Amino acid sequence: MSSKSKYSNKILKILGDKPAIPLESFKDESDSRASYAITRSIKNLIDSGCAEMFNSSSRKFVRITKEGKSKLNALRLEGEDALVPTSWDGLWRIILLDLPENRKSERESLRYLLKKAGFVCLKNSAWISPFPFENLFMNIKKDLGLTTEMMIIVTEFIDDETKKVLFETFGK
Repeated sequence: MSSKSKYSNKILKILGDKPAIPLESFKDESDSRASYAITRSIKNLIDSGCAEMFNSSSRKFVRITKEGKSKLNALRLEGEDALVPTSWDGLWRIILLDLPENRKSERESLRYLLKKAGFVCLKNSAWISPFPFENLFMNIKKDLGLTTEMMIIVTEFIDDETKKVLFETFGK
């Protein structure tokens, strides 16, 4: 990973934790190289639509956008802290996804994230996984305002024929 994307990813994670952050809080006066890299990374995040800047009284603030939240969620799935437990807790996570054609880009982003999280599409828009990523997808649902377009079910009750297919699919 390049140092430029490392800075961008760190900044994105910081922005994901707060509603907005003053621009000057990112400055590092002791290290002019780091300060330049941070400034470029913030500009790149804004140019790519992952962040936005706004003025409030005498200060400039930076905040994450919907696109930035999607990228941050993908980073969380790829990061070292996203290790999936090797022992199964006996629960299946089912996500029903129904986004209309006019929200195709969001639908494709969600499908990508579901695949990265180890979900398998069984029937049209029904995704299932034994991996405990339901909280991540609950946050995504809330962030994107998907009140009825995304349903998340965690259950241990699955009929025997379906269990057989799932055990073959996930090797459980």
